[in-house]
Amino acid sequence: MDSLPILSLALIQGLTEFLPISSSAHLLLAPLIYGAELQNLAFDVALHLGTLAAVLIYFRQEIGAMLDALWQSAKARRLVSPQAQLGAMLFLATLPLLVLGLPLKQVLDVLRAQPQLLPLVIAATTISFGGLLWVADVKGSRHRDEYSLSPWDALIIGCSQAVAIIPGTSRSGITITAGLFLGLSRRAASRFSFLLSIPTILMAGGLESLALVRSPQPVDWAALGLGASAAFAVAYGCIHFFLRLIERVGMLPFVLYRLLLGAVLLLLF
Repeated sequence: MDSLPILSLALIQGLTEFLPISSSAHLLLAPLIYGAELQNLAFDVALHLGTLAAVLIYFRQEIGAMLDALWQSAKARRLVSPQAQLGAMLFLATLPLLVLGLPLKQVLDVLRAQPQLLPLVIAATTISFGGLLWVADVKGSRHRDEYSLSPWDALIIGCSQAVAIIPGTSRSGITITAGLFLGLSRRAASRFSFLLSIPTILMAGGLESLALVRSPQPVDWAALGLGASAAFAVAYGCIHFFLRLIERVGMLPFVLYRLLLGAVLLLLF
């Protein structure tokens, strides 16, 4: 695989894993640009590892504090700090994906079996969930931080994340939308969404890794290393600048981008 397609797909993965703009919509356009289906299983694993490394390193202090607080809470048999509360809510928010993931994946398989329908579904979800993000940003009270989430709040955000299996929804977009509707600030909703990506990427990467182990396809280690490194750099920068700027710029730029992207997909397909 040439360097340009590798870097392009790494850019898509690094940005769309965390920006609320839908990875599936962009990956649908990539073959049109390069004239071929570019991704393979090994490359998917490498890109996931790159984005996972980015979020783990960026939030390393918070993750360490949560793990320590959860350990102390386990010994005390109660949540002993806001960090422990946040860790527990992340665990709860992951549960709906475990329960709903398989049924929703079957819906995804049905869509993939109808390639003529898939672009229209992605265009519709890109536009509709973009509009929902705008409503949440305008109507949300934005007065809470991520440490104030209740178990019900966490489950609501977790259920929204499971819906993101449907192409065009955007995992980060739908979880940030749910957080905003629950009254989280833009930064708090984004931070919780990014932290919630850790178990999600781990599960997705783990399943892909198992499939890769069973696959006879050859592995281009140089391409994998370049893709993982580029995805890491892009994802880390994306997290950093998004969290620094989001309270000032709001969600409107991403909403407008989603509307434009959905319109392009409708015109092309």
